Amino acid sequence: MSPSAIPFSKMHGLGNDFVVMDLRKLPDLVMNEERAKRIADRRFGVGCDQLILIEPPVNAEADVFMRIYNNDGSQVDACGNATRCVAAVVMAELQSGRITIQTNAGLLHATQAENQLVSVNMGPARLEWKEIPLSEERDTLNMGIELPPLSNPVGVNMGNPHAVFFVEDPDALDLQTLGAQLEHHPLFPERANINVAGITAENTLRLRVFERGAGITSACGTGACATGVAAARRGLTGRKTTIHLDGGPLHIEWREDGHVIMTGPVATAFKGELDPSLLV
Repeated sequence: MSPSAIPFSKMHGLGNDFVVMDLRKLPDLVMNEERAKRIADRRFGVGCDQLILIEPPVNAEADVFMRIYNNDGSQVDACGNATRCVAAVVMAELQSGRITIQTNAGLLHATQAENQLVSVNMGPARLEWKEIPLSEERDTLNMGIELPPLSNPVGVNMGNPHAVFFVEDPDALDLQTLGAQLEHHPLFPERANINVAGITAENTLRLRVFERGAGITSACGTGACATGVAAARRGLTGRKTTIHLDGGPLHIEWREDGHVIMTGPVATAFKGELDPSLLV
């Protein structure tokens, strides 16, 4: 590695891809919106859905802190697939099957699961209208907004706001157009992730997600968690579901204590070095 080289890993969870940088080894590197956008650009940078920074924790109970930038440069508080990726990196580093990751959404506890999968306790699903948050009081089980053919979503916050629409065939929809409009609906003061889901078998769903600030991604961990909770709240499934996204399946359990457990794979595509010109 040259003296000016900036190392990174390109990782993904079911195709939801990340540039992961360990700032514990780069204490002088300063990240901001413009730099994050350049790194995330798929033509002029490395390219990713989100840029993930591993930093020293502030909370003494945590092993690391995880910071998340969308590819538009905005920061978000939670990303389920990225949490699994960071967990895999840190568990290998510490040679431990259990670690704690600090995020702006709280502490997340991760464990090594069977078949090289990683499980993350994503914390409790937040279901009150102020917790989503919404701009006015609404029943979050039936929020009443619509953009045909979508209507009446369920609201769930999994560290970030989600609107879950249940439809007959998620693949038949123009989610790019619908998601780009609904993300900015006046009911969502912090914007929202737009989920379209359909029941395909008992406790099994097909899901597509338009992520705020990132667009359509091949997988969304918090979206899968929100959808599993929403389906159980509507009585469409039990509290354990398998959610099939474009990139593959995630296993979701909404426990009786309100916490949501997400289990799925992680992968490293390659490792490299950023040219310092990206950070000018």
